[in-house]
Amino acid sequence: MENADVFGSSTWHDFLERMRQPSAADFVKAIKSFIVSFLNNPPDPERDSAAVQEFLSNMEAAFRTHSLWAGCLEEELESAGEGLEKYVMTKLFNRVFASVPDDVIVDQQLHEKMALIQQFIQPDNLDIKPTFQNETSWLLAQKELQKINMYKAPKDKLVCILNCCKVINNLLHNASVASNENTPGADEFLPVLIYVTIKANPPQLHSNLLYIQRYRRQSRLVAETAYFFTNMLSAESFILNIDANSISMDETEYEKNMESARSVLSGLSADSENLSVEPKQEALNTKKHQDRPIKPQISLGSSEMKFRNREETPGKDQRPLHEVPSMTDLENKGASMLLKEDQASRIFQDFPYLFSQAGDLTVNDVEQLLNNYKQLVFKYVCLSKGLGVANPSPPLSVSQSQSQHQTENVKESEDSSAVSLLGVENSEYKIPQDESVESQSEGNDEISHS
Repeated sequence: MENADVFGSSTWHDFLERMRQPSAADFVKAIKSFIVSFLNNPPDPERDSAAVQEFLSNMEAAFRTHSLWAGCLEEELESAGEGLEKYVMTKLFNRVFASVPDDVIVDQQLHEKMALIQQFIQPDNLDIKPTFQNETSWLLAQKELQKINMYKAPKDKLVCILNCCKVINNLLHNASVASNENTPGADEFLPVLIYVTIKANPPQLHSNLLYIQRYRRQSRLVAETAYFFTNMLSAESFILNIDANSISMDETEYEKNMESARSVLSGLSADSENLSVEPKQEALNTKKHQDRPIKPQISLGSSEMKFRNREETPGKDQRPLHEVPSMTDLENKGASMLLKEDQASRIFQDFPYLFSQAGDLTVNDVEQLLNNYKQLVFKYVCLSKGLGVANPSPPLSVSQSQSQHQTENVKESEDSSAVSLLGVENSEYKIPQDESVESQSEGNDEISHS
């Protein structure tokens, strides 16, 4: 059974503090020796997995007989094992994650296939009953799964999968209760998980699943955790092998939809490349233009001489050869492209708040909205600068400033995600807000003795 406090930052810091004690010197030496030895060997997934599993098992056995944990409860010993796994795998992450070319190839194939299929797949294609269809709420499950690449430790990644599955499971349960149907089982759960995974399309999903399989302590990959993880493996396998028959679609229609999806994605990719290349070319042209010598021209129609750059002024019907389109032009172009797309509305499905009213939002939505706003502002400022806009930052009104200040205050108290509203209340399925930083950081988690 998973420890309920495993992901508390206090547990992580407790492990680090124990390792900094003088009596833990032998442990620290063993851990660092294992890491150095491991990193000196070329990648071999089977051998690497066996080595890590054996080392973690031996170290945890040693913890149980050491004075540092004398009189400790079983939960504290379990937490020590979790801390050890997190520390070791954070250090080894860059060496073992997606380290085999074959895994990288499958990652790319899976990601591209989901990108195509998500353009046209519908819940009905996976035989999901209308009673259990709830795409708006499924966005919460997608959000949890998309966090998987934020973390390095195997269990941190696993928790993202567990949260995703827990959201789906609770939504199905609530739907069955509301419609007086039998409690949904695997036959109802797996199709929804497949649909959510396709829509979420997290990068490197294959490598993430292999990483969990290889480096998560096997003794802890049990019970409900094992059930949900096995379902995710099944979902991945299904998606890799999707064809017309597997999603209840005519072969001709399937091929037509795939070709249409390729065209859409190719068009988006081409537009993105044009937007990134054209401003650079314009900058080069501008630089060449500015490097030319400036020749003063005398205006004799005034009592004093007036100087200006002697540049050719285009006529009324002339436009510069290299003119950067304005943001308005780009917006109009994009709007025209959207109107021409048959399934344009689906593009907005990844923006869950677009059609929300103020009364629909909860305090748990603040964090995601704030993150979305920050990304939007960053992209807007970069685009504006690329287009030569001098002051791209719009002034905030007093009410907006107050709202922004309140949002920052609220963010401090927002440690739980929206999934808690759907029954994911056990802390074994939560990662504190700062854990992603800790998982990625290697500067504040050292256990060296001075």
